[in-house]
Amino acid sequence: MTGFVGAPMAGTVVGVEVVAGQEVRAGAPLVVLEAMKMEHVVRAGHDGVVEEVLVRAGRTVRRDAPLVRVREGAVTGAADAAEAAVDLEEIRPDLAAVVARHAAGLDAGRPEAVRRRHEQGRRTARENIADLCDEGTFAEYGALAIAAQRRRRPVEELIERTPADGLVCGVGEIDGRAAVVMSYDYTVLAGTQGHLNHRKTDRMLELAGEREIPLVLFAEGGGGRPGDTDTTTVSGLDVTSFWAMGRLSGRVPLVGIASGRCFAGNAALLGCCDVIIATPDANIGMGGPAMVEGGGLGTYRPEEIGPIDVQTANGVVDVVAEDEAAAVAAARRYLSYFAGPAETWTAPDQRLLRHLVPQNRKTPYDVGQVIGTLADDGSVLELRRGFAPGIRTALIRVEGVPLGLLANDTTHLGGAIDRDGADKAARFLQLCDAHGLPVVSLCDTPGFMVGPEAEGTATVRHFSRLFVAGANLTVPLVAVVLRKAYGLGAQAMAGGSFRAPAATLAWPTGEIGGMGLEGAVRLGFRKELAAAPDPEALFEEMVAAAYEHGKALNAASAFELDDVIDPAETRRWILASLKDRPPRRGRRSFIDTW
Repeated sequence: MTGFVGAPMAGTVVGVEVVAGQEVRAGAPLVVLEAMKMEHVVRAGHDGVVEEVLVRAGRTVRRDAPLVRVREGAVTGAADAAEAAVDLEEIRPDLAAVVARHAAGLDAGRPEAVRRRHEQGRRTARENIADLCDEGTFAEYGALAIAAQRRRRPVEELIERTPADGLVCGVGEIDGRAAVVMSYDYTVLAGTQGHLNHRKTDRMLELAGEREIPLVLFAEGGGGRPGDTDTTTVSGLDVTSFWAMGRLSGRVPLVGIASGRCFAGNAALLGCCDVIIATPDANIGMGGPAMVEGGGLGTYRPEEIGPIDVQTANGVVDVVAEDEAAAVAAARRYLSYFAGPAETWTAPDQRLLRHLVPQNRKTPYDVGQVIGTLADDGSVLELRRGFAPGIRTALIRVEGVPLGLLANDTTHLGGAIDRDGADKAARFLQLCDAHGLPVVSLCDTPGFMVGPEAEGTATVRHFSRLFVAGANLTVPLVAVVLRKAYGLGAQAMAGGSFRAPAATLAWPTGEIGGMGLEGAVRLGFRKELAAAPDPEALFEEMVAAAYEHGKALNAASAFELDDVIDPAETRRWILASLKDRPPRRGRRSFIDTW
């Protein structure tokens, strides 16, 4: 039987693969048509002999136009039309070029840069990312980007010396949870921020927001790069990276890691992060030596600008890690608090809590021991330990449940809340609220710090931040009075009022009042004390009476406290107060960077 093989589409004949009289097998190529810039092979539908070729190269045909007439029948001499098996090990030239280009930017392809880095006792950007992310999960974005400097340097040099345009970034998993990871590469143009570098940053920030996943930033390097020539940029002030980073605040956990020199633009992005982890050799500043000198402010070495002792004491750095490996471990640990409850846990013997607050109400004690005993073993991650020591802030777990905790420290100003302490506590409440962590507040404070010197630090505004932050919490708070709870300071530690928490509790050592007992007696009974034969004896008698009146047991009898509890029962109360809470009312718009 003879039949025509027709054109499957309209197109131009660009190749005729057979001649009249040729035997063909089913699937053998007959004619090649070009349509819409694509070449389509028309094949034989059965074995047979070509009787006539009806087209020639260059001819345009319509759909279904006859191309070749083939008589069906058995063939013996025609070659087998079956395609050869694919060699899965073969690397075609196009793939080989891609593989080589990627390899050039990896650490193995840059041995000299890696050697210099290791000689400084530092890890490469890729080594830090490999340590942070679960093995095999990191997918890099923009690996083939190079600095926008083609007008001044050969492309081959840019490929060799500016891989990824100085920013290694992508999406990976950290303990099984997706996260965006970005690391400035100090071996590439000193970690400066270039044109494509900013575009990559924006892409990563967009992904973090869209997917609502955490972001970890390794910020080592300087600010903007003036040497990029392949742009029409005049000032660069229309760059959107800092705006985009700021918009993520309160939406996803933001972790910044600083090691080595971190200045200008890198420091600005770092400062947007919820938490900053830094190594002892970190120098962090909004301007590096060149910018400082350019502003006529003197000549300084990089090590003199924003060293770790300064940035820890002033509250910029939240956690100091021993080295880059420890910083990565701290980042993983920090993010774990936002990944839900831990499956396994152990805890200290809770009876120890009964003995950690001295019975002598004037004796300071280590509230860190209280925190460590109350929390699950090994679950305490303290933030900003070197700043505002009168307030302790930490992430903890109780029976695996992640929580935020703040506490007064009586070894500093007797637990009084000064300006820095109020700022530290208010910002911590915002952090917990933004990421859905309930808060436990351990109160032992005589109140806010007062006096002419304190008022010179704008205490009115700073203290009120704590009230505003507490009043707008969407997560539950549990307040526990360890000992003193006086005045506005105690109210602030309870979210603004003893009625604000999910539970307001006290230990047997608790005592509450509108102000400190001694001060209340001296102010309220000044005339009586002045007229008394023995003012000091009367004063001690009145203070003792005031203490009996303000004791937690008496306050609970007036239902100003929900209960006075055995300290060993604190964990049970915390969990009971948080269980089956209704969904949060909304989301915080952002977390104050300070």
